[in-house]
Amino acid sequence: MSYFRTAMLLAGMTALFMGVGYLIGGATGATLALVVAACTNLFAYWNSDRMVLSMYGAQPVDARNAPDLHRLVAELAARANLPMPAVYLMDNPQPNAFATGRNPQNAAVAVTTGLMQQLSREELAGVIAHELAHVKNHDTLLMTITATIAGAISMVAQFGMFFGGNRNNNGGPGMIGSIALMILAPLAAMLVQMAISRTREYAADDMGARICGNPMWLASALAKIENASHQIPNEDAERSPATAHMFIINPLSGRAMDNLFTTHPSTQNRIAALQQLAGQLGGSTTARAAVPRGPWTGASRSRGPWG
Repeated sequence: MSYFRTAMLLAGMTALFMGVGYLIGGATGATLALVVAACTNLFAYWNSDRMVLSMYGAQPVDARNAPDLHRLVAELAARANLPMPAVYLMDNPQPNAFATGRNPQNAAVAVTTGLMQQLSREELAGVIAHELAHVKNHDTLLMTITATIAGAISMVAQFGMFFGGNRNNNGGPGMIGSIALMILAPLAAMLVQMAISRTREYAADDMGARICGNPMWLASALAKIENASHQIPNEDAERSPATAHMFIINPLSGRAMDNLFTTHPSTQNRIAALQQLAGQLGGSTTARAAVPRGPWTGASRSRGPWG
């Protein structure tokens, strides 16, 4: 049902884009909108991962300069039956993470320095497992497509304002219609994008919990990251709010209008779902089940999260 709902929402996003094109330019406009969508998605397919990693100043790390992190990602990727993704580190005090890449063979997992400093190894395993679940479900490509279509809808709607304002007598939307289109079309695209993102987050939580082996590791991590996100700003994300849906927790502080339409489900609801999953798997449903051993330092760094 989750994949069916996602497919329907993505189809709705594409239909909305073509509808905007039709209102501005009739059948020709709808065709042009479809061509623009195809071109932007083709560009995003090949370049989105490099663009977003560069945007956040993410630096590649390997077994030599980040052995513990690299080993943990490798262990979890093996448990998920995935190729080893590229591993990146972002110099950012806010604990957070995201995955990107067009497919599992070209995936990357990026974590912040804040995440490594504030989470236990078990909690970090839960976060990385969540991101690997996005890779396994091909969500990284899906969210790139929805983001590019949403951006294209906004661009086309603005063109309608400049070029369609005087076409009321010739089948165009007219000035009032163009203004409404410029406001409502991007808003509708945002709502569809949010719905897709929320659907995929629940699915990634479920699969990630199964990959790491303990749902409460991820639940404990989500609670910590949610709390920190309101106290520690992510300046890069504030400058590029369109990428907020990529992170495991919304990185925006909400100091402006950032949280008016959130791209993520309620953290409390996500934790409740993980608690329910823990009960189904026969484990404890309390936060203590995660057994975090404090910051990711000392003895906990030398052991795997499962023993």
